[in-house]
Amino acid sequence: MDKFIVSARKYRPQTFESVVGQSHITTTLRNAIRQQHLAHAFLFCGPRGVGKTTCARILAKTINCTDRTPEGEACDQCTHCRSFNEGASLNYFELDAASNNSVDQMRDLTEQVRFMPQGGAYKVYVIDEVHMLSTSAFNAFLKTLEEPPSYAIFILATTEKHKILPTILSRCQIFDFKRITLRDTIDHLSAICQKESIKTDENTLQLIAQKSEGCLRDALSLLDKLVSFSGGQLSYAQTLEHLNILDADLYFQLMDLLHQQKLSEALVLYDGIHQKGFEGDQFLSGLAECIRNLLVSLDEKAAALLDVAEGFQERYRQTAPRYTAGYLVSALNLINQAEIQFRTARNKRLQVEMALIKLAYLNQALDLSSSDGRSKKKMTDSPLAFRIRPIRIATARPDSSTQAQVTKPEAKLILETTEKKEPKPATPTATPTTTPSTPGLITPSPKISALSKIRDQFAQQVKENTAANHKTLSDEELHLAWKQYTERLRTQKDPALPSFERARLEVAGPTEFQVIVHNNIEQRFIEQERNALYEFLSRHISVKGLQFQVVLGEPDPEASSTEPAPLSSRDQYQAMIAQYPLVEALKEKLGLDLDY
Repeated sequence: MDKFIVSARKYRPQTFESVVGQSHITTTLRNAIRQQHLAHAFLFCGPRGVGKTTCARILAKTINCTDRTPEGEACDQCTHCRSFNEGASLNYFELDAASNNSVDQMRDLTEQVRFMPQGGAYKVYVIDEVHMLSTSAFNAFLKTLEEPPSYAIFILATTEKHKILPTILSRCQIFDFKRITLRDTIDHLSAICQKESIKTDENTLQLIAQKSEGCLRDALSLLDKLVSFSGGQLSYAQTLEHLNILDADLYFQLMDLLHQQKLSEALVLYDGIHQKGFEGDQFLSGLAECIRNLLVSLDEKAAALLDVAEGFQERYRQTAPRYTAGYLVSALNLINQAEIQFRTARNKRLQVEMALIKLAYLNQALDLSSSDGRSKKKMTDSPLAFRIRPIRIATARPDSSTQAQVTKPEAKLILETTEKKEPKPATPTATPTTTPSTPGLITPSPKISALSKIRDQFAQQVKENTAANHKTLSDEELHLAWKQYTERLRTQKDPALPSFERARLEVAGPTEFQVIVHNNIEQRFIEQERNALYEFLSRHISVKGLQFQVVLGEPDPEASSTEPAPLSSRDQYQAMIAQYPLVEALKEKLGLDLDY
């Protein structure tokens, strides 16, 4: 009885041409071999099961082959190729860094590098999972990796490139392996099924390829397991059952029930799914994938992103127009939130059911949405702005009988905003008369008794504002207000008082002045009082738009001649011991060393 060999080993590629899905790497390596431009160190990084170790072995076999093909492939007939295929090559060393990660083992490897190859051109060292090496092992390997002998080639393989020291990365030629595409995985599985006489269909292979998530080794392992389960005849239903995958028909049925707001039927359908043993996170992930595929199917330009079995592609295209893009995007957002909360939820089934309830009433939530993104309820509850127009001042005529003419919109505004009062008897001069010669103008009714009062108040306010705006800042008024604010600080015992007393004021414009201080400390104290100072000055100075700046400047010569200069620390100490001699004696007795 022959021993069974798993497909991942039995069908491992032996040439660059047979490597699946990594043409950008195999082409580079073959060209480097043909042109004799081989680097002394390679780093193969990428996801698991995509061909890193396989390409390292093919490269090691090809560079020692004595009869290479014109395309840069190994012949598989020479002595070196046969010994390599049989695992008896003396020039190939493969080390698992996960179990050989100490500094002593790395030193043993560097000692072996000194010996010449036996009957070949190169000695190839493949270190798998190199990120597992300790820092000491990396440092012991660093010098040999930088300047190896001409016959030594190192190939490092890892799935976690970010864990490798930058000094190692800078000494290697880096090749990034990518995940195997869905199409390449299906074609490779189909070719193996033909060689092994396995009966299957493309939809079944599509499920296996999707389950493997770009890892070809996982896809081959799943294929071996399904062949053992089904006896060599793979069916779509058996694959769904064995791989614990929900059928897409259930998701289509559930989406239809949710869109029609048939909540009870949707919950019953999920209960049946739950009874079959499917976990909630797995169900939410599959539902999110279904909604994503529907969203992709809405646009023909994005049809290439639809990675599903060919039998379901047309169904997605026919079903997608039933839903709007806004509904599908909102549904994806809800499911994403449910997946995040599922991990920490105690009642996980309730978490999934709550997501289904939200999806069932999602259409109603979207119907409440307005065109500008706010809900109608929020628009109704929000306060509405009251729009008014400015009241124009009526000009009086030269004669004694003054007539105030107001336009229709202004008269309507006055009627709406003025309180209803009893009419007052009008004087002959205040009673407006109708002017037939002016079209489009009306005169206020005698019932509007407050119109004249409003007009007078508005005119008086405009007059006061105009007078205040034309008033300029005077030096006397500024110093008086500044002195009053300083006295208030003195009463409050504020530490900013000395800064205000030493500050110098200069008027810089009609409404501007400068506060000149001597140092940064005084500037900081005054800046801290800016808001309170501005409010105080605005009340005591009748100038609109008052502005001031706190700037550093030279001290006033006259003021500096009268005010004593501040003493330094040494001067203060000298003045202290002059007044209290015992302080100096105490310093000498205690042996103190003062730091001025």
